[in-house]
Amino acid sequence: MGNNKKWYIKQTLISFLVVLFAMPLGHGAMKLMERFMNEGSLHVAGFMIGLTGLVMVIIGVFVKGDTRQTLWGLFGGLLFWTGWVEFLFMYYARRYGVQPEIEYGKTVTQPEYLILPASFGMWMMTMVMYVFSTKNGCLFITWVQKVCFRSQRKAIVVQPMTRHTSIVTFMETNMMLWASYLLLMFCYDKNFFGDHHPVTFLVGLGCLVGSLFMLERQLHIASWGANIRMAVATVIVFWTPVEILGRINFFKEFWGQPEKYALPMLIILLVFITLGLYLWVTSRSRRAN
Repeated sequence: MGNNKKWYIKQTLISFLVVLFAMPLGHGAMKLMERFMNEGSLHVAGFMIGLTGLVMVIIGVFVKGDTRQTLWGLFGGLLFWTGWVEFLFMYYARRYGVQPEIEYGKTVTQPEYLILPASFGMWMMTMVMYVFSTKNGCLFITWVQKVCFRSQRKAIVVQPMTRHTSIVTFMETNMMLWASYLLLMFCYDKNFFGDHHPVTFLVGLGCLVGSLFMLERQLHIASWGANIRMAVATVIVFWTPVEILGRINFFKEFWGQPEKYALPMLIILLVFITLGLYLWVTSRSRRAN
C-alpha cells in the first residue's frame, strides 16, 4: 500500500464524507433528544442507543465482506459512544449535581465533558494493552512500538489479536473519539491552557496539518473497507480544529441547534443516508460477483 501511487478519489471522498457527516448528525441528534425528551426517557433512550450499537458491532463479526463488517463496526461504534459513553456521563453528571462551566453568562462546557477527563487512566490502560500486546494496522501504535522497543519489537509484540474487522473499526472509532475528547478538554482547562491559549491553537493547527497528510495517504487505499477505516482516523483528527474554532465562536456550530437550522441538517442527513446506502449496495454487489 505504501508504494501505491494511484489515487482512489471516489473511495476517499465517499468514505471521508460518510464519517464527517456522522459528526454533526450525532451532535444534532443528542441536542434534539435533550430538548424534547424528559429526564427519565432521555437516559433510557441513551442506554438503548448504546445497547443497539453493541449489538450492531457483534452482528458485524458474523457478516461476510470487509466493507460490510467495517460499516457495522463504524455505525455500531458511533451509537455505542453516544449511548454508553456520552449519555452515561451525562446521567451521572446530572445525578450528582455537576455544574456546567459558565463564562459571561453562557454555558461553554456541559457537565458530562467536565468529568470525562477522569477517564484518562482507563484510556491509558487500554493503550498499554495495544502497544505491548498487539501487532495491528494502526500507524500511530506501530510507530510508538518502533520508537520504544526498537530491536526488541518482534520479541515484545509477537502476534496480533484475533482480527474481526467490525471489532477493529469499533475500537478504532471509540479510542480515537476518546483521545480527541481528552485532548480537547485538557486544552480547554484553564488550569493548563484554556480555549484561547496559543498552545490550544497550535494543537488545532497540528491536527489540521496532520489530517491533510492522513488524507493524502488515504487517497492511495483502493479497498473500500480499509479506506473507510482510514477515514475514521482522518476525520476525527480533522474534527479537532473544527471543535476548537467552534469553541471560540469563529463560526456558528449550527448542529448545536438542529431545530433552528433544520435545512442544512436535513441536507447533511440526506447525503449521509445516500452515501451510506451506496456503500452498502456496493459491498453487496461486489460480494455477489
